[in-house]
Amino acid sequence: MKDVIVSIDIGTTKVCTIIGMVNKIGQLEIYGKGYVPCNSVKKGVIVDIEATSEAIKLSVEKAEEEAGFKVGSAYVNIYGLHTTILNEKLGIELSDEGSKTISTDDLDRLYDKFERIPVPSGSQIIDIIPREFVIDGYDSIKDPIGMSGSYLEMDADIIAGKYISVQNIIKSVERAGLEVDGIIMGTYALSELALTPEEMEQGVLLIDVGGGITDISAYKNGIIQMYDSLPVGGEHITNDISIGLNISTMEAEKIKKQYELALTDLIKNDQEISIYDVKEQTYKSVRISQVIEIIEARTTEILSLSKSIVEKYMEPEDLASGIVLTGGGISYLNGCKQIANEVFGLPVRVAAYRSSEGLLKAEYATAAGIIKYVNSKNKRNSIAFSSPEKDTVVKVKKEGFLEKFIGIIRRIFF
Repeated sequence: MKDVIVSIDIGTTKVCTIIGMVNKIGQLEIYGKGYVPCNSVKKGVIVDIEATSEAIKLSVEKAEEEAGFKVGSAYVNIYGLHTTILNEKLGIELSDEGSKTISTDDLDRLYDKFERIPVPSGSQIIDIIPREFVIDGYDSIKDPIGMSGSYLEMDADIIAGKYISVQNIIKSVERAGLEVDGIIMGTYALSELALTPEEMEQGVLLIDVGGGITDISAYKNGIIQMYDSLPVGGEHITNDISIGLNISTMEAEKIKKQYELALTDLIKNDQEISIYDVKEQTYKSVRISQVIEIIEARTTEILSLSKSIVEKYMEPEDLASGIVLTGGGISYLNGCKQIANEVFGLPVRVAAYRSSEGLLKAEYATAAGIIKYVNSKNKRNSIAFSSPEKDTVVKVKKEGFLEKFIGIIRRIFF
């Protein structure tokens, strides 16, 4: 009988589901996972709820079949492009008569105060992420429960999501037959999985290139320092190949995945390959270098644009741990590290995702990160218990901040 967290990553080109947990030694254990191609998301916005819900349903069914039991709810990601991060610091009086031991009720009062912070028009608070707590002027406290004091403050990031994006996420998941436990910003989820505590402390840039969006975030002193995004990703590389060589997008994607190269200098055999020209409606020969030149140009552009965004907030040189590349858009391409190193002049590594089963593919990174994030923030709203005699799930609900948010959204829009 084990605690289970279910996560769903609705991406530009796919829907991924993972059923799993984090064990006592902090290792990710995966019981089931499902992957279904889906093209109903454009620039991070769900444009076809029916198609998305069907992909979610199929993805969950695959994960359930592998896990051996059914689930009733899940945490879901939201693109950073449709969120706003606000930093605030608020406090509450704990006692009029001197020192008091801080309880969960005190934290609830503090969180209630944060919930009333004004957010941009058309948005709703979906998460509150503490940076640190301060008790009677003493800062850098991570967990104040059980400590004593008379005044408690919290420095926190407030995540506000756009109504339209949140509505479509909830509708898509609920039409697939599941409840939404909470909506998690993908950047925070990925940081739990892709970055080490040392990197986050010394300073690191996380560049997540997905199918249609590139998320860029910087961490230092253990907290997020900047976040932004670009409406460009791996599918744009595929589109460039398609247009440049006059071939179908399906064939362009196949060629990109076949050679997995982003740098012409790494070509070992520049042989000719046969492709079908859709304009001339005939086969023709091109060299591999012609394909890789297109991939290299767009990869360089994505990373150069990322650098320009970072420079609006900070000096990239201040990030001592360099850059971590992630996402299914370019991280699997041999040569992406060299291009990033040349663009930024910083050390670069490609994130590797490990579970108790071994390495995970990049496509599952966000879904896996959500499980790690929910576990680390202790936001477990639903717990599934599987019985060895029956393929059943008993769900225990605990009302937390994320669940209250989902209730608010339902009352407003449904």
